[in-house]
Amino acid sequence: MLQAKHKTGLVFFPAFDWAIDPTHPEREERLLYTRDQVFEEGLFDIEGINEFKPDLATIEDIQRVHFCIPDVLSVTTESHFISAGGAKTIGKAVLDKSIEKGFALVRPPGHHAMRVVHGGRGFCNINIEAIMIEYLRSEYNIGKVAIVDTDCHHGDGTQDIYWHDPETLFISVHQDGRTLYPGSGFTNELGGPTAIGTTVNIPLPPNTSDEGYLYTIKNVVLPILEDFKPDIIINSAGQDNHYTDPITNMNFSAQGYADLTTLLKPDIAVLEGGYSIEGALPYVNVGIILAMAGIDYSKVVEPDYNPENIRQSDSVSQQIENTGENVLNSWHQRSSAREQAMNKLEFDERNRNIFYDTDGIKEIQNETIRICPDCGGTLRIDSSASTGSHILAVHIPIKGCNECKQKGYDWYEGAESKDYHGIYLQDRTEDIYLKRN
Repeated sequence: MLQAKHKTGLVFFPAFDWAIDPTHPEREERLLYTRDQVFEEGLFDIEGINEFKPDLATIEDIQRVHFCIPDVLSVTTESHFISAGGAKTIGKAVLDKSIEKGFALVRPPGHHAMRVVHGGRGFCNINIEAIMIEYLRSEYNIGKVAIVDTDCHHGDGTQDIYWHDPETLFISVHQDGRTLYPGSGFTNELGGPTAIGTTVNIPLPPNTSDEGYLYTIKNVVLPILEDFKPDIIINSAGQDNHYTDPITNMNFSAQGYADLTTLLKPDIAVLEGGYSIEGALPYVNVGIILAMAGIDYSKVVEPDYNPENIRQSDSVSQQIENTGENVLNSWHQRSSAREQAMNKLEFDERNRNIFYDTDGIKEIQNETIRICPDCGGTLRIDSSASTGSHILAVHIPIKGCNECKQKGYDWYEGAESKDYHGIYLQDRTEDIYLKRN
């Protein structure tokens, strides 16, 4: 009998009752074919590969991460609670040491959901990885976290949530935003003034194949992880960079994904995108599972796989090398860049226009961060949406100092109710969430 080298846990949640529409790429069949393949290949007969049933996330779990407008139940369905709960289940199992590795094969996905949520963006309403991470931080006191997002689309929601967090390294490896939604994730996006360098974007040109992805992991991602020394590594394991995916332009394969997983050694993987429902997902997911478990995956190959047909050009290889060099240069200069930023005024501002493509909502945000030498800084967000909602949201980071905590409460208590439809506070130092109208 085969035995897993690393005891590995899986959660499946296809979300039978949630789809954008019956023919949309983001529908339940995304995981049904994978589940069939897992059973057909006998993966659960392998000693050390175990299935877990998803817990439900709670409203409190979601409120640690998001300001949902007007409230959590208005922007979520039961499937969102189960999807986030599935990630939470795997995270708990890894931290409890009942397994060494875990893969949450769940939907709806989450990496386009930002801290403020007025509706759906990129098929995402709440950020399931961030909800899992902040639950683990509250219950297990973990510190430094690395998130490596290998979805083909830039993980702009996860980036937004951790933009000001020096304890969270967010690395996104994705198709160049000039050629794909959401049009962001460029190398100069490095994080806020208190966390410069802990946001790392690696945009790859269209038609990048296994060679380019694996070069990037070996030569860029792994050295950065080694420098950062996280307590835990999370892989946002989107699979829409497969060569058969209908909405992207990349040439990654199941073998490439499995090799990436072997190199990255994530403690936890969480499914994100991937819309080649029959041609890619069953093979890619089986390859990832076997790689996490430390079992030979060399025979996991798509029926139409031909490496010559998807080989990247020399010009693509050169672009990837140049991008990697730029990223590493920024990484090595992060301390001096952060020091310069900390010498600015006491506060820094960021103004943004955000489009919720799934729900057709436009949002204008004015964000103010207290630049603090002792913590990530208290954050104030003034948000107006085309739905007519105007809110103020205040976030005090989990390791917020006394000065930042006081500033956060000053902002929250000093806001005039007549100016806003809702005034919100996340005090992560006390795990408190408050709202007043």
